[in-house]
Amino acid sequence: FDTLKLHLAWLQTAPGLLLVTLLACGTSLWLYLSTADADITETLVGRGELVSPQPRVFAVPCSEDYDQHKRFPGCTPQKCGRAVTDGLVSREEAQALRRLAERGLALAGSEGGASILDLHSGALSMGKQFVNIYRYFGDQIGEVFTQEDFRLYRDVRRRIQDTIAQTFGLDVSLLFLTKPTFFSRINSTEAKTQHDEYWHPHIDKVTYGSFDYTSLLYLTDYGTDFTGGRFIFMDKDGNRTVEPRAGRLSFFSSGSENLHRVERVAWGTRFAITVSFTCDPAHAIADPSLAAV
Repeated sequence: FDTLKLHLAWLQTAPGLLLVTLLACGTSLWLYLSTADADITETLVGRGELVSPQPRVFAVPCSEDYDQHKRFPGCTPQKCGRAVTDGLVSREEAQALRRLAERGLALAGSEGGASILDLHSGALSMGKQFVNIYRYFGDQIGEVFTQEDFRLYRDVRRRIQDTIAQTFGLDVSLLFLTKPTFFSRINSTEAKTQHDEYWHPHIDKVTYGSFDYTSLLYLTDYGTDFTGGRFIFMDKDGNRTVEPRAGRLSFFSSGSENLHRVERVAWGTRFAITVSFTCDPAHAIADPSLAAV
């Protein structure tokens, strides 16, 4: 016991505090380096950068995926690419959207590391399945969400739609919100079902034929709130990443020119919103409304 007290007393001295600080910094650095994806060849936008007011655009040749679907002049991708902006959603708005997601997901959540909340369809992860949040919780929803939550959500969706249309030279009236559009919460918990295995490479246009443009709005910061969890574009000449930052919007044409995956989250929790758009009015969905619940 006396020896323990001597150790504690020494740790409170300047040399002891310095050692503790160095050990803590070393542990943080090890965690950061150990979660870095060795396959990444280029960081398109880093966490510490601020891309504003105009998006940073990275053009890529369009794939032939769009030829396999009905074309919609003025909307179907003619020029393809990926883009990032930090000038569309403030950090305060991102925090408000994160709190919305936290309240909704607190009602249930997946047993594995990936949970979703879809305010449009009502889909909510619960254990190893999904429930309809509006039917399952009924009148309780009015105690979880507010009209202001939904107003902010709709306003941000409109801003994202306008930005995608402007960046890709589209007629915004021909671009429609589509499903699935949802909040995601990802952590390092072991996967329990295939729904938890978010890290597999995929092409949005192949997975969801209606997709033409995909966007991802980050609600938490890479390196502070979580590590791992970076979005990775898998190009033929290397893998390129965008590091998440709260309020950062990453968007891209949905074909195989943008094959991608997400790194496994190593620690912490990553919150984001996937907002998807189609050129086909038959696959359009409406904005959610609390009044309609």
